[in-house]
Amino acid sequence: MRERPSSRLLVIDPLQRVLLFRFEHKQGPLAGQQFWATPGGALDPGESYAQAACRELLEETGLLVDDPGPEVSQRIATFQMPDGDMVRADERFFLVRVSALEISTERWTDLEREVMAVHHWWTVAELRSTTEQVWPEDLTELLVRIGVWQVAG
Repeated sequence: MRERPSSRLLVIDPLQRVLLFRFEHKQGPLAGQQFWATPGGALDPGESYAQAACRELLEETGLLVDDPGPEVSQRIATFQMPDGDMVRADERFFLVRVSALEISTERWTDLEREVMAVHHWWTVAELRSTTEQVWPEDLTELLVRIGVWQVAG
């Protein structure tokens, strides 16, 4: 199983909503799978997690930042890639707050254009009540833990 160091972005708007993309796999080993996930992806050779976070943010949203800030979380996950390979991903999360963001698909790869169906800004209530698959699975708890969302009580 190959290692896949990755940077993930927790993009938060002024209404405290988190940006997620819906992935819909129509062919290959993941055919029929649908899920929501944060922007992000694998590091390029020689790239740091922070550099990959900046590059992925630009590629997937069109937002250019020089510094994504500090890592706010990390997780190790094992999953299957669209090509069928199993990977062990070391995912580092960066919190990026935006005042406004119109998503640009200009820099998307062919694969992203094929599987990234739509984006949505999720509220805490929406994430807590959805029955759809969201990655990471503990996204609500992660956003509470790093202080983006408050624990309702």
